[in-house]
Amino acid sequence: VQLQASGGGLVQPGGSLRLSCAASGSIPGSALMAWYRQAPGKQREFVARIIPGGATNYADSVKGRFSISRDIRKKTVYLQMNSLKPDDTAVYSCYAWARGTEFWGQGTQVTVSS
Repeated sequence: VQLQASGGGLVQPGGSLRLSCAASGSIPGSALMAWYRQAPGKQREFVARIIPGGATNYADSVKGRFSISRDIRKKTVYLQMNSLKPDDTAVYSCYAWARGTEFWGQGTQVTVSS
């Protein structure tokens, strides 16, 4: 397993969670890494990404609430999710792109409900 995601769970609306995705094997710590999510009955959608230079991009739906960061030495990318809403409920998967190869990790379930 080259991408290992963790940190999902059940949280109340307005709460916070931090997801982690640890890369291993041939994936460099500076690879482009991203988070995607898929809600039940919906297509997978982009959430956030961080490129090798450190610049970040976010989906409009999470701007101002989510923050992506990385620890290059640990080859780990994080997704800090604040002010969570029920619409954020989904399986969150991490993605990496390096040397022309795509990598997908297994998903972690995030459920926002009271």
